[in-house]
Amino acid sequence: MKILNVNMSIDPVTGGGTAERTFQMSRFLTKAGEKCTILTTDLGITPERLKDLEGTKIVALPSLYNRFYMPKFSFRQVKNIVEGADIIHIMNHWTFLNVLVYFIARYLKKPYVVCPAGALLVCGRSKFSKRLYNWFVGKKIIQNASGYIAVTANEISQFHAYGINAEKVSVIPNGINPKDFQVSDEDSFRRKYGLMGCFFILFVGRLNYIKGPDLLLRSFCNIKDKFQDYHLVYVGPDGGMLSDLKKIVSEQCIGNRVHFIGYLGGAEKSQVYHAADLLVIPSRQEAMSIVALEAGITGKPILITDKCGFDEIASIGGGQVVPASVEGLQEGLVELLKEPAQLKSMGANLKKFICEHFIWDSVINEYLNLYRKILRMEEI
Repeated sequence: MKILNVNMSIDPVTGGGTAERTFQMSRFLTKAGEKCTILTTDLGITPERLKDLEGTKIVALPSLYNRFYMPKFSFRQVKNIVEGADIIHIMNHWTFLNVLVYFIARYLKKPYVVCPAGALLVCGRSKFSKRLYNWFVGKKIIQNASGYIAVTANEISQFHAYGINAEKVSVIPNGINPKDFQVSDEDSFRRKYGLMGCFFILFVGRLNYIKGPDLLLRSFCNIKDKFQDYHLVYVGPDGGMLSDLKKIVSEQCIGNRVHFIGYLGGAEKSQVYHAADLLVIPSRQEAMSIVALEAGITGKPILITDKCGFDEIASIGGGQVVPASVEGLQEGLVELLKEPAQLKSMGANLKKFICEHFIWDSVINEYLNLYRKILRMEEI
């Protein structure tokens, strides 16, 4: 089977969850013996990324306008790529690359599936532009697809707003590759970043409004005197909020306990999860947090908001789910940190759950089953 994965970016730094999902999905499709091609832009593609995708064909179009991932392209080149695929997987929603592939796929009568990964909601920046996009082409891209993929069951209702019935939507979760998180040299990480002898709460993600780093910081400030042994560590690139967060830290005089490390990848990313005591995901909106799987596979518990599509962690005893507010996160932190001995057992519960349901070697079969079903229907 020849599969074309389309996503505006596979950049591990700024591409977010859809970039990681496209990257991992392509790796494991290739590992499963399928012929996989990625059509993307050239932003953030490193030699390490290319090495990890060995065996997968990558077509990286030059980016002309980075904010909107506007590519420089040859229509003939993209048409040839689409024409060579048996089925197309379109990731995300609000991108020019998706529009381009959509029109070519329709012209060539190629089946495609869509996986917005939580992007169907009209929220955040550029609401007017998003409504215009949906009026012009966005709704057509969704409605004319041969298949629909939700990352969590919570996302199904977003398809309904586009006229898609729930029974047509397949729920295929994010996955995790345990081999990416085997490096556990905690001491070298702690020495490098001045965290020797510290307990610390971890945030991993872009420092932007949707991810809620400000909610976590304010909740931490409210409990800092009660839990004086704990530090707060932010790992991730600035998404527009770093200066505001640093201002809060300065006002609260806790610069010695809050650490902004920036983006970490590879071995250091594995190390920070192993070294942390608790991961907090304070997102205001998220499809399904990949960092929850990353922390869980290293045996760490998580505190997560009810906007992240991973409420199962509470029922299996892997952490807590709280409202996406300062008060909700504050209560969750107090509840978890007042009995630190419970954190290890919660982490073990979460790791077991993830190993049973979210390993890429198993998750990839759900994609393949869906693709084969669609192609069989196309033949009828």
